[in-house]
Amino acid sequence: MADRGSGRVLVVEDDEALRELLLEEIEDRGLAARGAGSAEEARELLGDWEADVVVTDIRLPGASGRDLLRWGAALPEGPDFLLITGFGTVKEAVECLRAGASDFLTKPLDLDHLNAALERILEVRRLRGRVAEFTELLDDTEFHGMVGRSQPMRRLYGRIARVAQADGPVLVVGESGSGKELVARAIHEESPRSARNFVAVNCAGIPAELMESELFGHVEGAFTGARRARRGLFEEADGGTLMLDEIGEMPQPMQAKLLRVLEDGRVRPIGGNREREVDIRILAATNRDLRDDVRDGRFREDLYFRLETFTLELPPLRERGDDLDLLLAYFLRLFTTRADKRVTGFSAPAMKRLHRYPFPGNVRELRNVVERAVTFATDDTIGEDALPARVRAAPSAADEAHHAGLPAPLLSDTDDVLPTLAEIELRYIRYVLERAGGNKRRAAALLGIARRTLYRRLADDAEDESE
Repeated sequence: MADRGSGRVLVVEDDEALRELLLEEIEDRGLAARGAGSAEEARELLGDWEADVVVTDIRLPGASGRDLLRWGAALPEGPDFLLITGFGTVKEAVECLRAGASDFLTKPLDLDHLNAALERILEVRRLRGRVAEFTELLDDTEFHGMVGRSQPMRRLYGRIARVAQADGPVLVVGESGSGKELVARAIHEESPRSARNFVAVNCAGIPAELMESELFGHVEGAFTGARRARRGLFEEADGGTLMLDEIGEMPQPMQAKLLRVLEDGRVRPIGGNREREVDIRILAATNRDLRDDVRDGRFREDLYFRLETFTLELPPLRERGDDLDLLLAYFLRLFTTRADKRVTGFSAPAMKRLHRYPFPGNVRELRNVVERAVTFATDDTIGEDALPARVRAAPSAADEAHHAGLPAPLLSDTDDVLPTLAEIELRYIRYVLERAGGNKRRAAALLGIARRTLYRRLADDAEDESE
């Protein structure tokens, strides 16, 4: 069930014996509970006591549970409703679900089913609140299309703002899918060139024999098929910014010509006799280490040193802490709006899978995962089955420990006294934290515990060591 004190439940039941039984069961599960014998009494209670869930019989003396549901649904941030019905009124209960109830149970009540339903509703409510919380933060954490408030991203925003005011080349480095083009666009938008063109070209997507024409243009008749003159991308970007993505894929002959443009600001179209002046800022991006390419002779050293006048490194998603949750909320809002679907969040198991998965494709992969999940979602909460197989198959802490050859060293022959269970647990927490590279968010996800629990255990350990 939910953590102690993590939910407030109002039970509305005119059968006093059943009401007392339900209250006792709910309180035994660590939840705060109150009871009412009628819808009118429940409304009065809800005026002073904000319940998270109302468990109510549909058939009540006076106003019905359905009337209470209608009233509660109109409240801003009102409670969720779990309906109780006899077998003869299941149809009525289904109609209540369409009216906004979260679930219903039939009499005679199975207390295990009640507890499972409450746990599910409270978890969805918690996740819904978290999505709402992050959604409220989006306006404050979006920077030219980039979403994030982690320390690495805040540092990046500051560097973008400073670099944008200069005019030298910028080398943007980051893993695939981390948002290099967004960074380039942000530099352009923050710069004095923002009113002019931003032109982006993927060097890996242009055949080597066509790259010179694509970048520098050509005159009429310059080669077979050149029926008319064509301006190159350098001229298209004149006065603005040209982004050369995957710069490491540029053929070496073109690297020499690019260096010349950087040095004298002139381009010559293929077949042309005269050079043309261009005023552009070059932003280059790569997911490779160009220093290795320079060392191996694949990239010109002089061009590398010219491009790295300013270098911006993008942090991978796995190093951005709570930005994962923020991005989930951002993409969820984006794709539910596009699909016109009522999806409020992810189930707890789905969230565990998402936190456990390392996202090697970074933000681009996360975006695709959320788009897919929204498309396949059949409920207002996205479950594990809507996630790609690779995300569902992400290894747990136990799996990772097994494949890494977890040192049985949780129990060591050097222990003079057998360690307590708490000591074994702490050793394992330290081991998983080390395996997660010190990333507490990932370590907590691997351990299957809340981050606050991890922080508390580590804090307790630090206090023990200081004594």
